Amino acid sequence: MIDEVSMNLSGYTLQQDRATYLKTAITTTTSTSASPLIMSLGSTENLGKGIVEVDEELLWVDSYDRVGGTATISPYGRGYLGTTAATHTADSKVTIAPTFPRFAVKRAINDTISAVGSSIFAADTTTITSNAAVAAFRLPTTGTTLNIRNILSIAYQSIGASKEWIPIRTWRFDGNANSTAFTSGQTISIYDVVPSGRTIQIVYSKDPTPFTSNSDVFTTTTGLPESCKDLIILGATYRLLSNLDPARASMVSPQADETDAKRPYGSSQSITKQIYALFNQRLTEEIRKQQDIYPIRIHYSI
Repeated sequence: MIDEVSMNLSGYTLQQDRATYLKTAITTTTSTSASPLIMSLGSTENLGKGIVEVDEELLWVDSYDRVGGTATISPYGRGYLGTTAATHTADSKVTIAPTFPRFAVKRAINDTISAVGSSIFAADTTTITSNAAVAAFRLPTTGTTLNIRNILSIAYQSIGASKEWIPIRTWRFDGNANSTAFTSGQTISIYDVVPSGRTIQIVYSKDPTPFTSNSDVFTTTTGLPESCKDLIILGATYRLLSNLDPARASMVSPQADETDAKRPYGSSQSITKQIYALFNQRLTEEIRKQQDIYPIRIHYSI
């Protein structure tokens, strides 16, 4: 998704970041004054003193040698601006002064996933086994609590060959149960008569889960349907585009004045508003879709 958001941003800004590549691998995560990191690059033609990006790490170039094709990283230059210092293999792409660093794109994606959780939800299921002697059941966990926001529906499998799932109408969900009595801290109390030993399926809503790795699959990790993918891309795009004008606010130079004559300060806000409107439109569509798939079901609570 990082690449998809970056493609959207490149199209809207007409920005082509300058880039080169590493000729030799970076095997350390430090650059001390006594032993600075010297990167060997494929080209230093567009290189200057400032920020470069390798994979998802930002580095600060303190000096460079155009003849030798190298760049020296300052002592504070590894893991610059809160990125994580890491090793990098030879032939890795080196982006010079990236307009939208990859770590910022990833953060915007995760911020959008967390933000849409107030309007739409991720749906999942879990099962418990009925017991005639028990009314309050601890909801199962896998490592951590399920973090259930709400129960959408409950049904149990009937006895016999019909294989019917019979809805349970009387139940109460407790999201703040006593953690000493119930280790998960979340329980479901069932007051319908359910034969012992039957499988009870619980469909519940939860907050979407942000990405932790670039290899994460959208639907598997977030819990959102595939149709929400473009919604998250639009949300990340407008978040990043809104930062373009503040970055240009302090520019004072003949080149900046020439740029301002063609693209006045504040011009990016018009496209940002357009993307935000598309984002809200798609969000409304996804809310209606979820309401159709998971309609409100009346139940009784004691």
